[in-house]
Amino acid sequence: MTFDRRPLYAKTEEVLTRRIADGTWAPGALIPPEPELAAELGVSPGTVRKALVGLERRRLIERRQGRGTFVAAHTSERALFHFFRIRDVHDGRHAPTSLVLDCRTAPATPAQAAALGLAEGEPVHRVERIRALAAEPVILERILLPAARFPGFALPVLREMEDELYVLYQRDFGVTIARAEERLSAVAASEEQAAKLQLWPGAPLLEVARIAYDVADRPVERRVTWVDTRRHHYAASLD
Repeated sequence: MTFDRRPLYAKTEEVLTRRIADGTWAPGALIPPEPELAAELGVSPGTVRKALVGLERRRLIERRQGRGTFVAAHTSERALFHFFRIRDVHDGRHAPTSLVLDCRTAPATPAQAAALGLAEGEPVHRVERIRALAAEPVILERILLPAARFPGFALPVLREMEDELYVLYQRDFGVTIARAEERLSAVAASEEQAAKLQLWPGAPLLEVARIAYDVADRPVERRVTWVDTRRHHYAASLD
């Protein structure tokens, strides 16, 4: 027999996280007051308070002065602030526009399946898009999604997207992106990448490989991004 030696607030945080993950508390929902949760879970209000601090640190909830505590809902501004790291040479933050080049469903390759925790050959949605900053193509992205988590997923090809993808995931499929892991590499542009980013073959690019996870910490998106860094750079705050 194994014993869970975690502190009570951590166990409480896990219970509350499950309620967000399974949709018991939907994005934007008001969370019950701390005394009510404490009585329901059989713990002290202080334990609930520490658990909520953990959820807030993970950006799963947000406190609104005089109104209460709510499950965090992605907006385009929120998604860009937390997950979009590309800045101009003056460290300015600009909202990108997005043009979808391709969107189709196909069997996952072994590498794709491993990245998303799938069986080889399971269907995945594949998206390719260009993101422009100040009307200049700067970013090329290829995105993979498990089809089982995003049934019927489709994007209009050769049309500008109106919403950030993470907003669409949450709103249309109930998938909230809670965190992401990224790996950065310096690469040379292939002929295809160069043509799409209006560069020359062999031009230096920053490659960002991302795995995004939902509230239950399951991988739900694999994204590879190539960035033209002549006038832009990657910026991250190490708080």
